[in-house]
Amino acid sequence: MPRLSVRVGPLALRNPTMLASGILGETGASMRRAMAGGAGAVVTKSIGSSPRAGYANPTVVEYSAGMLNAMGLPNPGVEEYADEIRVAKGGRRPIIGSIFGGSAEEFAALASKMASFGVDALELNLSCPHAKGYGTELGADPAEVEAVCRKVKGTAALPVFAKLTPNTSDVVALGLAAERGGADGVVAINTLRAMAISPELRRPILANTYGGLSGPAIRPVGVRCVFELYEALRIPIIGVGGIGSAHDALEYILAGAHAVQIGTAVREHGPEIFGNVCEGLERFLRAERVRSIEELVGGAHGR
Repeated sequence: MPRLSVRVGPLALRNPTMLASGILGETGASMRRAMAGGAGAVVTKSIGSSPRAGYANPTVVEYSAGMLNAMGLPNPGVEEYADEIRVAKGGRRPIIGSIFGGSAEEFAALASKMASFGVDALELNLSCPHAKGYGTELGADPAEVEAVCRKVKGTAALPVFAKLTPNTSDVVALGLAAERGGADGVVAINTLRAMAISPELRRPILANTYGGLSGPAIRPVGVRCVFELYEALRIPIIGVGGIGSAHDALEYILAGAHAVQIGTAVREHGPEIFGNVCEGLERFLRAERVRSIEELVGGAHGR
């Protein structure tokens, strides 16, 4: 049988699929559903220092090629999240704690707390496109990205992955900044800043006006970002954005991703999407007589 096991920096996975942050990551029970569906690892929803209710409705607009959302980073606050991690750990798959903050110091404090809960790695949400004072407002500046990564790595003895924004003129500069700051890898990409308008109401549909576009519509952007990052970085890349099949995952892997995250497709296909993608990857490897999925990483670069 071909091997689907991969390493993403220090993190070992039995297969290259992960649950992306923001989908099924709210509770320990929902994360275990993703694990039971075949995910090689799960990423929690993004957790901050204090509880946030998020934005008022409407928060979601659905399209045939994706989803536009502006949730506003709702979460119970880090102090209330320990029990969810404890429940999720029963699924015996790596848990990556996603955190967001407004400064390097806040990220470091959250990292220390998450580490104490027993997560296996950290994902730094430096890329939410619609939360004022967080995400892209911090993560579009290479100096800030480097500072946050360095501060977190100096605080928590865990693998650290920086989630990068596509809402920039130079995603490679952000990836290099994360690498300089000591990040063990980068995640590319978060959602694209976008909006929708109702002709009947003559106003924006989302209560926050702007949101983040995810799903198949953004996959070509994500693949391009991963391809560019692979050319420049020494640390591994996790690809995310519009993955709903083995073919989609292979695009990212051949562009240079060591692993992939699936989010929007889980809403449509359920947690079984992870197992289905892995089965498709195995079929492809057998047909192509490839022994390990890791042999395909970066294969589109012609090296």
